[in-house]
Amino acid sequence: MKLPENLQPYREPLESLQNLIARFNHKGVVIGGIAVGVLGKARFTEDLDAMFLLSTQDIPHFLEEAKQEGIEPRVENAVEFAKKKRVLLLRHTITETDIDISMGIMPLEEEIVERSSVQDFDDTLQVRLPTPEDLIIMKAIAHRPKDLEDIRVLAAKYPNLDIPRIERWVKDYAELLYAPELWEEIRKILEREE
Repeated sequence: MKLPENLQPYREPLESLQNLIARFNHKGVVIGGIAVGVLGKARFTEDLDAMFLLSTQDIPHFLEEAKQEGIEPRVENAVEFAKKKRVLLLRHTITETDIDISMGIMPLEEEIVERSSVQDFDDTLQVRLPTPEDLIIMKAIAHRPKDLEDIRVLAAKYPNLDIPRIERWVKDYAELLYAPELWEEIRKILEREE
């Protein structure tokens, strides 16, 4: 498969990020705009997003491994910030591409990593990506206007989605977020009732 044209500028930081995923026994997955650009349709993105199964104790070791791939913190006190916010704000130093790493520990996040697969691009680049269903679940939870548009794109491209899986996780998170209307909104997008 060919890497979409709009993602070509991200080739080098994607390689570094994928190498970092490999260093961590493939306990990470590329998400966000890059994943939508590959699984759905090309869209503008300013950075790379990934989710790794990381505990707070793993942070110092993770940062050492990231440094080996040319990825370093872009904020002071990165360890303390990550412990509070569960996100590492990093930068690929050669290309100055920002990389946000979400630290996953929840059962859903474990499943997303377990269900992910590696996509090959241009015979030299590999990228670990979530399933379309899992990307939709993450987008539903984030629930910004661009996330809802990404869900529309994915629903149009994948007509045979595992809707019960999406429903189960979106309803679980809707309860946690005190947003009982969330599943109904996502269901309408998936079934194109809007």
